[in-house]
Amino acid sequence: MSSPTKRREMDLMKLMMSDYKVEMINDGMQEFYVHFHGPADSPYHGGVWKLRVELPDAYPYKSPSIGFVNKIYHPNVDEMSGSVCLDVINQTWSPMFDLVNVFEVFLPQLLLYPNASDPLNGEAAALLMRDKSSYEQRVKEYCEKYAKAEDIGGLPEEQSSDEELTEDEYDSGDDDMAAGPVDP
Repeated sequence: MSSPTKRREMDLMKLMMSDYKVEMINDGMQEFYVHFHGPADSPYHGGVWKLRVELPDAYPYKSPSIGFVNKIYHPNVDEMSGSVCLDVINQTWSPMFDLVNVFEVFLPQLLLYPNASDPLNGEAAALLMRDKSSYEQRVKEYCEKYAKAEDIGGLPEEQSSDEELTEDEYDSGDDDMAAGPVDP
């Protein structure tokens, strides 16, 4: 097993042991969802976001790709795609960082200290610079509308429900249909 593979597995296990809910997308350990809670003392407090994480083959030497699945109102997050503009992930990534750093330090810092001078969401950046209290109110509205913990599970994913069934569950569904009455 190569060093990047071991590191990927170790970082993922550390993230899971840090009380984050992690949902694997495929059989491998390169794509998964993480449930992320908005930091206290911010307008994002109380919101829960599902983030899609993709680890490149060269991780930890190349940074993970991180995007919000449910909507968030933030100058440095593209509202439609969920892409995150964060220097430490996009430009200054180091193999010394790990996934726990991303979720316990980098993302909370991004939400606590938005950078309106380098926006992906120009409307959010303009509102933040023009009227901070209106910006914070809009953030709270988005949290209420798109980032409730109970709604996270119902977000669209890239797998069909058939792929999530075990082979036994899938086979039992076919048996039920075959056992029905036959038309004369």
